[in-house]
Amino acid sequence: MDTPIYDFLRSFDASSMLRACMPGHKGISLVEGLEEVYGLDITEIKGADSLFEADGIIAESERNASKLYGTVATVYSAGGSTLCIQAMLALMKQEKRHIIAVRNVHRSFLNAVALLGLDVQWLLPEYSGGILSGRILLPDVESALAASTEPVCLYVTSPDYTGRMADIAALAALCHRYGARLLVDNAHGAHLAFFEKSMHPINAGADLCCDSSHKMLPALTGAALLHTSCSEYAPKLKQAMSLFGSTSPSYLIMASLDICNRYISDNIRGDIVAALPRLNSLREAFSDRLSFVESEPFHITIKAAESGYSGTELAELLRNNGVECEYADEELLVLLMSPFSPAGDYGRLSAAIENSVSVASLYTREKPLFLRELPNMACAIREAAFAPAEEISVEAAEGRVCASVKLPCPPAVPIAVSGEIISKECIEVYRSYGIKTVLVVKN
Repeated sequence: MDTPIYDFLRSFDASSMLRACMPGHKGISLVEGLEEVYGLDITEIKGADSLFEADGIIAESERNASKLYGTVATVYSAGGSTLCIQAMLALMKQEKRHIIAVRNVHRSFLNAVALLGLDVQWLLPEYSGGILSGRILLPDVESALAASTEPVCLYVTSPDYTGRMADIAALAALCHRYGARLLVDNAHGAHLAFFEKSMHPINAGADLCCDSSHKMLPALTGAALLHTSCSEYAPKLKQAMSLFGSTSPSYLIMASLDICNRYISDNIRGDIVAALPRLNSLREAFSDRLSFVESEPFHITIKAAESGYSGTELAELLRNNGVECEYADEELLVLLMSPFSPAGDYGRLSAAIENSVSVASLYTREKPLFLRELPNMACAIREAAFAPAEEISVEAAEGRVCASVKLPCPPAVPIAVSGEIISKECIEVYRSYGIKTVLVVKN
């Protein structure tokens, strides 16, 4: 497959051309070893196209991505899935749609809601393993859709942070039955379209979805895709993104998406086929000692506490054995592989898990904490997010109104949302995740 952005960067002779233009480094590296990176870092010069007004090499590369994913349109983001989420919600605001969202959203969703002045109707999933993961109950979704007297959309995160996947096809059918749109945060699922049978949200009926290519594919951090299956949204995606995106997006990030297209076209299906037995073997090797979350294959999420271990201790032991984890808390340990992972990495990971489990302390599991009911709302999300705020200890926060959401990333899943009154139950959940302070609206 052609790589028009990358080819243009390679053809640009940084050494012989005087750059009387941006960027200010003029293609010259300040340190050894990064000369080629600086030489390829350009701005919107002649022939380079412009991301939000693309009609040249960027548009060509995006068409390649759309063909690979089987979408009506796919556009690039150099600002991660955050920019894609902002654009999706901006389109819903234009249509005056009411937002229904499953609660385990990423912080970027909340920030976008605050910026756009949207209200959200929350659905609590049937949680398992804390606030990160839960089953979306179809009757709850249908009740919310049926009760709405205005245009509506449903926003879900799938795969969630543990790799658990929602039944997107069933959710899409429900939404479309009620004239609703289905939006999916598929940040952890850019690879799902390329299994023998696609598991990608767009192919399952979602109207809009985002992928963080850098999470599961060989693309640079910040590389993401915004997809639609609807012809009416195709010409609107760029304008919606331009409301929030930088007018100087990174060409290095866009070139990495371009190169990723070639990897998808030439290699990914074979790599997935080769990786699946390795992933299965790794899980089977520890099936007598460790319990795993039922997830898409490349998320190896260990139910650490259920297996008799502390996830945070296992993460530190793995780090001592040369393995950096995606996320850990007392309950769970998340390890991410990708179709691009070398074959030898599976053996190294298996050995590291073996070494870690063999010396890990036994851990008495406490009941996982999660919200059993939503906190009461004192004011709108936007009002609280932009109100004067102060940072206080979680112990002193009961009865106070949550201001801008302050959470570690990963996982950046909210406990109390801006505008909600922090309850005793919220404080217990904060403590269980090691969160010591919270931003509250000043009295």
